Amino acid sequence: MEEKTENLLIGLLIGGIVGAVIGILYAPKSGKETREELGKKADELLAQAKKEYEEAMEKSKKAYDSFVTRLKKSEEELKAKASELLEEGKENLEEGKGRLKKAIEAGVEAFKEEKSTPV
Repeated sequence: MEEKTENLLIGLLIGGIVGAVIGILYAPKSGKETREELGKKADELLAQAKKEYEEAMEKSKKAYDSFVTRLKKSEEELKAKASELLEEGKENLEEGKGRLKKAIEAGVEAFKEEKSTPV
């Protein structure tokens, strides 16, 4: 996007200069008038280029700010999802530990019963 804006500004500047030079060369004026006109055209072109540059910078700033805002929002959403998954993982781990504990207790109990049973 920045490259397009830069190319546009360069094109405007070159086109303006070429147009001014051609206009001056074909205008029947004295050297002093020609120099004055060249100076005015240069000032106009400079002002136009400055205006275009400022507009492009403003658009770039807005696009950058928008991108940063979206990036921060995405970061917050990812953090929230990660926290949610972490809590879910903790719950699943606790549930698994409880089942494992019960299975071990049942195994120990079965072993004790088997051991105490006469053959």
